Amino acid sequence: MTASTTLRDVIGLPQELPRLGESALIMIDFQNTYRTGVMRLDGAEKAVAAGARLLAAARAAGAPVVHVVNDGGEGTPYDIRAEIGAISAEVAPVEGEKVVVKQFPDAFHATDLADVLKDLGLGGDLVIAGFMTHMCVLFTAQGAFNRGYRPTVVAEATATRPLAAPDGSVLPSDVLRDASLTTVSDLFGTVARTVDELVAATPVS
Repeated sequence: MTASTTLRDVIGLPQELPRLGESALIMIDFQNTYRTGVMRLDGAEKAVAAGARLLAAARAAGAPVVHVVNDGGEGTPYDIRAEIGAISAEVAPVEGEKVVVKQFPDAFHATDLADVLKDLGLGGDLVIAGFMTHMCVLFTAQGAFNRGYRPTVVAEATATRPLAAPDGSVLPSDVLRDASLTTVSDLFGTVARTVDELVAATPVS
């Protein structure tokens, strides 16, 4: 089987990865929500570790960082007032890093994320990582593309969970993750497989 031509190629959009130091890093929903209990994700621990390495690299490169959290309300797995909904310690914000609170999969919808990014004054490259690959990561990448940004998703710093398919079978988490990343790379943005691959796109000065 031969892969079809991507929509990015048809339209003539670039395939090169951005320079990390010239991008804004968007850390989506790295909340304890996804590490335990009903919403625990396959591969969450590896993704958090990768997210921590990505975050360290972005800070070292001088890239601005924006953390996004989903607030589902008190008593839910997304309660940002409780430990379950808090940002995991390994990727917690430091002083000066903005935290955007959302309630929809697209982190731009009904939030001030666009205003925050505008204030940063960057050229439009966004690096995206976090949870879940098939939901908030995918739809934030789409939202970024729709608003004229150039998103790149770091694959190893994302994770998701197995879900029931329309035919009643169970779609494994790795298949759903890969399908979601393939959707991103077909049109909405580029995909870096690993943190190292993205960092390699930023030459040491």
